[in-house]
This record gives sequence, C-alpha cells and structure tokens, in this order.
Amino acid sequence: MSTAAPFDLGPPPTGRLVTTVDELLVRAPVQRIFDIAAAVEHWPAYLTHYRYVRFREQRRDGGGIVEMAANRPFGLFNWPTWWLSEMAVNRDVPWVRFRHIGGVTTHMDVEWSFTEVSGGTLTRIVHVWNGPGWPLISDFAATQVIAPVFVHGIASRTLAGLAKAAERSPAGSVTRGAA
Repeated sequence: MSTAAPFDLGPPPTGRLVTTVDELLVRAPVQRIFDIAAAVEHWPAYLTHYRYVRFREQRRDGGGIVEMAANRPFGLFNWPTWWLSEMAVNRDVPWVRFRHIGGVTTHMDVEWSFTEVSGGTLTRIVHVWNGPGWPLISDFAATQVIAPVFVHGIASRTLAGLAKAAERSPAGSVTRGAA
C-alpha cells in the first residue's frame, strides 16, 4: 500500500450545469457494497461493460489516480468511453469520490455514498459537471447527450452490477483488495 497522502476532493460542488443522480437500494450491508465499490480495480470482474480499470498511482486510503474504460451499449453496438480520475476513499463515513482529470468529462466530480436503511443500503452516485467546454455546443452536449445518455447509461449499469455482486456475496466474504 502506498504511503502517499489521499487526495482531498471534498464534497461535490453545487451549482453545476449538470447533476446526474443514480441510486438503488442494495440488499446488503453498507460495508459489503462499500468494499465492492471502493475496490475499483475489480469492477471488470463484475461488470461486462467495463473494459478495464487500472491504477496509475495509489494513495494510502485506497484511492489514487485511476484510469477507467467502459462501453456504453446501444443495442448490438458498444460506444467505447475512457476517463482518468483522482480517487479518494473515506472508510469512516463511508464514501468514494472521484474528480475526472482526463477524457471528455474532465472536471466532473463524482460521489458514491452509502446509507444504511431498512432492508439494506441506499447507494447513491452523484455526478456534477459544467460540461466539456466546447465552443457553441458545450451546454447542449453535456445536458442532452453526455450526462443522460453516457454518464447515466454507464453509472446505472455499474450500480446495478455492483449491487448484484454485493447481494450474492456471503456475509464476510468481501474484503478490500479481494472483491
């Protein structure tokens, strides 16, 4: 494990052009779904739409600089996507946060949160962003295409797939780094 200090990402900023929320009641304890979500390097084992996830740099909290590539399915076809993020993990609260530093969604902030509720864990992913900064079409691209079609399309599949993994894992079988 690295001794490098965790990234200080803070909560997602407010007042952004785009806020996309995906949430799901995961019928598993907070710790189980959190452990699976925080172990991003194992996501491709659970998620057929993820091509790869790799750390370029690791930090002592389990985060670091992470490169992710996923497909956005459209019927028989897949649209490949790629992004690079700073990642921070808080095991006390718990949450996992990302700030995209490469790819079309650069400057996007993402937070995964986990709240114990009756029957399991309310797991929520919030993406906030001001768009890609492209002249003339940035706002349209962000609000009409990228956020609803790609961000939500990938995040909803990711959340559903990790929820299935958490719900089928026997109690105590999921640990950090062995998800």
